[in-house]
Amino acid sequence: MFPVADDNPTLLTPWVTMGLIAVNLLTWIFVQGLGTDPSLAKSICTLGLVPGELLQTVPAGVQFPIADGLYCVLGDTPQWSTLITTLFMHGGWMHLIGNMWFLWVFGNNIEDSMGHLRFVIFYLLVGLIASLIQMVADPQSPVPIVGASGAIGGVMGAYIMLYPRVNVHMFIFLVIYITTIAVPAVYMLGYWFLVQLAGGIGSLGGQSSGVAFWAHIGGFVAGALLVLIFKDQRLVERHPYYGWKQKNSAGGAWRQIN
Repeated sequence: MFPVADDNPTLLTPWVTMGLIAVNLLTWIFVQGLGTDPSLAKSICTLGLVPGELLQTVPAGVQFPIADGLYCVLGDTPQWSTLITTLFMHGGWMHLIGNMWFLWVFGNNIEDSMGHLRFVIFYLLVGLIASLIQMVADPQSPVPIVGASGAIGGVMGAYIMLYPRVNVHMFIFLVIYITTIAVPAVYMLGYWFLVQLAGGIGSLGGQSSGVAFWAHIGGFVAGALLVLIFKDQRLVERHPYYGWKQKNSAGGAWRQIN
């Protein structure tokens, strides 16, 4: 399932959401070389989060293969700035496009509920919390973690708290059959969270799957909690789709729209 759009209007121009997308795209072009090595490998090694390096649980000098003939070499000095820079790094085109699409679908309405400045702080804070939780969950990993998914998970956690009954339109791929359906956000985002939770529990004590499940989980929970502090009550109360009791209900069952 992949979200296409939602039925949630925006009342403010989402300058911050557009700005975050622009920063990620510019980083992909000018820092990560449009996904080509050696720029991609270097950016992941130097700007990605490596739990074992930050926590000094992996000896300095350990090499981790990142591409054909290219290795990340763990340093002896923790680079704590990577807790934030990792949020703007991506591992491939689909990784980037998927994250930016989710940010656009859900981020504009969360910015709408907070205002621009609060949303900037919220986004970076939930991203930071997501990075920390992933690091604690896998403290001995030498594998660089990259991606905006933790911060976007926080945006999704905020969305489920503010707009649980809004319809989210999604593509459904069933082998050769493709259709579009709409479901209330609480179902779509709740399902996403349960998938992350299952993956995170399954990764405990085992070899890394390459997916930062605990960053997704941590970001989602942090966003669901922090939105209670960061939301601007004046903005959310004028929104026609806010809360469980809005007049324009998403309805009960899944609704076929195409």
